[in-house]
Amino acid sequence: MTIESTPLKGCLIIKPSIFGDERGYFFESFNQEKFRALTGIDTHFVQDNQSYSTKGVLRGLHLQKGASAQSKLVRVVKGEVLDVAVDLRANSKTYGQHFGIRLSADNNLQLYIPRGFAHGFVVLSDEAIFQYKCDNYYDKTAEAGIYYADPDLAIDWILPYEELIVSPKDLELPNLSAMGTTGF
Repeated sequence: MTIESTPLKGCLIIKPSIFGDERGYFFESFNQEKFRALTGIDTHFVQDNQSYSTKGVLRGLHLQKGASAQSKLVRVVKGEVLDVAVDLRANSKTYGQHFGIRLSADNNLQLYIPRGFAHGFVVLSDEAIFQYKCDNYYDKTAEAGIYYADPDLAIDWILPYEELIVSPKDLELPNLSAMGTTGF
């Protein structure tokens, strides 16, 4: 596997080593010892999640706050998404900035998102199966998020806004400016 930095400190692109032949392919989607050796991050994932969505579904921008904060390792096993991370760490030089990357079953890229980031994705293919590992358990009382269409973030979700399918709950999330500059 190889690791590539993004403009947001600690947010990393992971490219697995893929071994293919006439039968198909094989790759390690995660190896804790290799991950720690290449990144210096000693994380222990405790929960795996998977979602299925159709084209235009936008999930996000979500995070868990306080003691329930989570770092995530995300990937796509079917289809393609635009995956977005927003830095909400207090005192971060890139506070309020975002990074987006296309993750797909074809490129097998993964994104590591540290604690203190909001995260979301939009499905670009007809269908997508999205998987993520979390280093802390989900806590409903620690849910937080940022409005996906916040003009201060100006995220290009690639698809036209009228084609996006967003949950009523996500439509009610606050803009970044409502948080002030304290971060999570």
